[in-house]
Amino acid sequence: MREIGQRLSSNFYDGVAVVSMDRRFGVRDLTASLGCVPGMPFLPCGTTNAASWLAERDMLLVLDGCEHLASEALEWLRELLAVAPGLRVLAAGSDPLAFAPNQVHRL
Repeated sequence: MREIGQRLSSNFYDGVAVVSMDRRFGVRDLTASLGCVPGMPFLPCGTTNAASWLAERDMLLVLDGCEHLASEALEWLRELLAVAPGLRVLAAGSDPLAFAPNQVHRL
């Protein structure tokens, strides 16, 4: 997923953030992981700050291991995409995210 992110980074003004999940991830886990991504100029002190910052970006968020996202993290992502027109999510996992509009590509 990192290689895909690197290839696509020039398509987004604010770049690409790749988050790999190998365990259950809630909202706080997800925002904390975003704060640790190299090049991310924010340290989320809560989901509101992370959402506000992301809502103003033109970027790709690559989520690897989406089957580990908790239901509240999925809902946070759904709400985030509704207020962040420049944010795109590339999600890899065993199940689709079930967001509308959603494009699913089976590998």
